[in-house]
Amino acid sequence: MQQRTLAVGDVDLVVAEAGVGGRPLLLLHGFTGAKEDFTEWLDPLAARGWHAVAPDHRGHGSSAQPASDEAYSFAILADDTLALADALGWERFALLGHSMGGMVAQLMAIEAPSRLTGLILMDTGTGPVEGLDPDLAAAAVAIVRQRGMDGLIEIMKEHAAPLETPAHRRLLAERPGYEEFGEAKMRATSPHLYAAMTGLFVASADRLDGLRHLPAGLPALVMVGDQDRPFIAASERMTAAIPGAVMAVIGDAGHSPQFENPDGWWTALTEFLDRIA
Repeated sequence: MQQRTLAVGDVDLVVAEAGVGGRPLLLLHGFTGAKEDFTEWLDPLAARGWHAVAPDHRGHGSSAQPASDEAYSFAILADDTLALADALGWERFALLGHSMGGMVAQLMAIEAPSRLTGLILMDTGTGPVEGLDPDLAAAAVAIVRQRGMDGLIEIMKEHAAPLETPAHRRLLAERPGYEEFGEAKMRATSPHLYAAMTGLFVASADRLDGLRHLPAGLPALVMVGDQDRPFIAASERMTAAIPGAVMAVIGDAGHSPQFENPDGWWTALTEFLDRIA
């Protein structure tokens, strides 16, 4: 695995990659995540013949962080990612999007379906996040504006995380450093990104109808952890809407099945990738 920086429009994006020259595969992390959400699997994917690339979205990790709320939206992140594929020299590619990354991937699929060889939507939804309290979301944004991401992290330590599950708690107990890993990703997130995208999780246009019109020949997999309650019904709706889509429910997993049940996640992922290869 290696890392490099690519100029994409008005920002620089940092990517981790393995398997240069193989079949193109992009893996998009979620909100306050980072490319490291997938770096453990880049070399194994390369060994299976894939050129696997995991970028830090703008506003995350080591990528550029424009200092304006207006610099962030699902559409802007989708445009970044299509431009990233261009910078990689990819005409067509397989695409995995996790959580917020899955929302970005949906827009990409709707706008440019001919560029995709396969679509994987992982623990994500098509509109406002189910069960997200607008007042709590607004309070979190206010904290970030006043005290930065560090201030939000300190307050979150006193309360259950919005996507808390038994699988997540088990992972915190069993994997040393995992809590610090999550905090480090949050600290590396732009406050402007946090404020802009939180508003979109509360109120945004639903993309489900657009997914109904994807080409019937585009292979699609919808993945969700069996404990990820805010996204189970949304995953069922996406599977029903996307022509020919299949659904994989990952047992004993919450919002991040690649960490909570890596064996089950890897099996579901590679069975799909082997089929489209």
